[in-house]
Amino acid sequence: MGPGVRRDDGGKMDRDFLIDLFADFGPVTIRRMFSGYGISADGTNFALALRAGLYFRADETTIPLFEVEGSQPFSYQTSTKTVVVNSYWQLPARLFDDPEELSDWARAALASARLAALRKRPKGRKAAKKAVAKKPVAKKKPVKKKKKTPKKRSSS
Repeated sequence: MGPGVRRDDGGKMDRDFLIDLFADFGPVTIRRMFSGYGISADGTNFALALRAGLYFRADETTIPLFEVEGSQPFSYQTSTKTVVVNSYWQLPARLFDDPEELSDWARAALASARLAALRKRPKGRKAAKKAVAKKPVAKKKPVKKKKKTPKKRSSS
């Protein structure tokens, strides 16, 4: 973590620090998430600020950049194993002191997040048909049968 990183009493990066950090990148939305914050732009989450650091969304084109910097993917421990989340990688500490380059990395992370969101969307007609098929169908109400009343016989 960079030398100027401000933390709140719980050891997390503080909200104002994160807003300042992304000032050169542009406006961001910061929401409470897990043990820290989710950082998004235009409704797309592209970064996580957690106790362990700041993590940016990554994909097959940006992961090599993180690897060259010696960064690691986000991971957490469960009671039985360590879970590695390869889609978020720790931001290199040197970028905390270089707002211009941090902005470039943030733009790449946002592009990775948008691409991942597009990949999750249904594609083409087949997916659209599946989406339609999954739509809940309203149950038909049972039709009540009318009681037959005996016809009156006419007396002639």
